[in-house]
Formats: sequence, C-alpha cells, structure tokens
Amino acid sequence: QVQLVESGGGWVQPGGSLRLSCQPSGRTFSGGTTAWFRQSPGQEREFVAALRWTEGSTHYSNSLKGRFTISRDRAKNTVYLQMSRLEPEDTAVYFCAAAPTRLIVSRLFDGENYNYWGQGTQVTVSS
Repeated sequence: QVQLVESGGGWVQPGGSLRLSCQPSGRTFSGGTTAWFRQSPGQEREFVAALRWTEGSTHYSNSLKGRFTISRDRAKNTVYLQMSRLEPEDTAVYFCAAAPTRLIVSRLFDGENYNYWGQGTQVTVSS
C-alpha cells in the first residue's frame, strides 16, 4: 500500500554533486525510519545512510562518511541524500527504504528490516 518514489538521479562527472529525493505515497515518515541503499551490477546491496524521524538522528556507512549527507524536510515529508565529491565507484542504483518504526541502531544496516522500497534511481558518475 505504501509506495516510495525516488528522484534526482542522473549522470554527473567525477567530483560533482547530486541530490536524491524520496517521497512516500499513502503515509508519512513520522515515527519511522528511512534509509538509502545502493546496488551495482554483480554486487550485494549496500547500506548508505539512515535517518530516524523521531529525533532526526543519522547514521552512515563508514566508507561514505564525509561525502554523503542524509536529511529531511518534515513539512514536505521528504528525505534527501546529498552526494558530494562523487566518484565512479559511486555508480549504482540508489534505493529509498522505509520502516514504520524507529529501528534500533544495530538494525539500521540490514535491508531486511525495511518494509517499503522505492523503484530505485540510477546514478552514473563518469567523464
């Protein structure tokens, strides 16, 4: 019933920036958890970042700290992923995911804990 829609993907040059957006259909993010995952061909799905809406706490993959920022706009019921200093290795399909509850930290990184997923948006970083 709940659907997530991602937008903002595209093709950028190395070192560039891109902002992804995720909006739900049929409910709000309030009280729950949202996250970004990514997946490249032949690789496992990788956790990127998560945000817990009750307090606004954020958590990141250690390998992406400093370049990616997850944020929210409560008025617009939207979650964002700001990506900076992009590298070719960042090329992937990026998925927005959501859980209806506040996940404990230890469960943020496993995609199996999220109930709803978007269709994904392609991010390509190349010259």
